[in-house]
Amino acid sequence: MVKYSQEPGNPTKSAKAMGRDLRVHFKMATLRLIIFLLSLIKLVKLLQNTRETAFALRKLPLTKAKRYLEDVIAHKQAIPFRRYCGGVGRTAQAKSRHSNGQGRWPVKSARFILDLLKNAESNADVKGLDVDNLYVSHIQVNQAQKQRRRTYRAHGRINPYMSSPCHIELILSEKEEPVKKEADNIVAARKQ
Repeated sequence: MVKYSQEPGNPTKSAKAMGRDLRVHFKMATLRLIIFLLSLIKLVKLLQNTRETAFALRKLPLTKAKRYLEDVIAHKQAIPFRRYCGGVGRTAQAKSRHSNGQGRWPVKSARFILDLLKNAESNADVKGLDVDNLYVSHIQVNQAQKQRRRTYRAHGRINPYMSSPCHIELILSEKEEPVKKEADNIVAARKQ
């Protein structure tokens, strides 16, 4: 049995899904070549696409979250980048999602999270939960162990080609219906 970082408040009304060592970037490295007198390779930005995609889905109903990710894949809506936003361009689609306007369309991350949402939805269906009443109560992205490759350079040098996979876990829960407050006359009768 795998361990989740957070257990749901009501396990009978929740469904879980987890992906381990997924080949999607937690940190997506962007390489830029800067050529002065000698050619230099410089790692400019580390972008955390999957983390930002997951953060945009928190507390959303399941149907809205799936539709939102499908719109991201189709470039109709953008994922706002709030924490890891260095070098991220601005777009009007991100401004409509309560950010400073910085956003992107991380298609690969959206596909992986959409697959996990569908997996959790089928888990909830098997459990007998109301699928229309589910929302994303917990979603978390952690870095996984880096995978190593190498690239061969000029003059006999070798540089690493590291991939940055991630672990994704999410919990879908049913919305709890509010309980009505008792009438005042019944409460007063109990006090006497």
